[in-house]
Amino acid sequence: MKIVGFDIYSYVVGYAHGTYVMSGDRKANTEDGTVVRVRTDEGISGWGEITTLGKVYLPVFPEGIRTALRDLGAALIGSDPANLGQVNRTMNATLMGQEFAKSAIDIACWDILGKSLSRPISALIGGVVNERFPVYEAVPLGSPESMGEFIRERRKAGINRFQLKVGNNPFDDIARTRAAVDAGDRETVIVADSNGGWSLAAAKMAFQGLAGLPVYVEQPCRSTIDCILAARGSSVPLVLDESITSQDEVYRAKYEANAVSVNLKFGKLGGLTNVVKARDLLQDLNLAVSVEDMWGGDIITAATSHVAATTRPESLLMTPFFNDWTDGHLAGYAPRSESGFGSAPTVPGLGIEVDESRLGAPLFSME
Repeated sequence: MKIVGFDIYSYVVGYAHGTYVMSGDRKANTEDGTVVRVRTDEGISGWGEITTLGKVYLPVFPEGIRTALRDLGAALIGSDPANLGQVNRTMNATLMGQEFAKSAIDIACWDILGKSLSRPISALIGGVVNERFPVYEAVPLGSPESMGEFIRERRKAGINRFQLKVGNNPFDDIARTRAAVDAGDRETVIVADSNGGWSLAAAKMAFQGLAGLPVYVEQPCRSTIDCILAARGSSVPLVLDESITSQDEVYRAKYEANAVSVNLKFGKLGGLTNVVKARDLLQDLNLAVSVEDMWGGDIITAATSHVAATTRPESLLMTPFFNDWTDGHLAGYAPRSESGFGSAPTVPGLGIEVDESRLGAPLFSME
């Protein structure tokens, strides 16, 4: 089997709950999503997605992704998409870095591999051990009252894991987190996520104020070293995310930062291949795992579901179904969560059927 072409699409991905607000007044109502279709000479196509969360969340933006995709696609024409090892070697030999663009291609090739073998991706990355896993939702940064009310409303739908957006004034963030705890129960999982928004001093004050609350703190500062210093001496469990971009840094997360969990993103690591490697390493190191991406709809949700379903239940801390948060329903709103729980599709590949009519004409194609 050989790759004979690529189609690159843009689509608008809107937030389902109004305005998504993060630290530093970073806001999103809609995002510019990029979808990749990889075509083969056997008539099998695979789909991948990479949707950014603005242009100042991570060092990536849609136009840069699409420029990188031109070079990567040209280098991969004629390659066997089912040979994931060689696909990734070719991409790495073509561009250094640019993991966000590589991610969409890698996911699409996994989709092709599963379809060619008539097996779901989950069966190819270890097998399902987590048939029904809890999903989380992010709580946009707002007043303590609004964030507590968001949690109460979403708990009615069965959601009981939440990622609070904090990272501004630490005293306000302490009040936000207390309101979130009060809105939950003993089974509620709450992660206060600064997205690197606190200074070192602010993070220190936040850790002090959150002591004794049943919560995690995620990525308090932008760099790993500042996160290490901020959490030093605190009993509040630390989760790392944005600053962990390689397997080397997974070891650093455990042995230097004393983190209890790492949040893995497809775009940050370059696709499903590397997410699975990092997930397996985290499990072997007895660390908890969160699996997601920056943003997206049905395609990235399907990819997430396969990794979550093959992660040990006791290791999975957080995973979202982004298509519950957004209107990115390119595959008929599938897969779909139910009462706060998700599962992976059981049909081949990603297990979804993308409706091309919702995408319109490609931005560009390569053959």
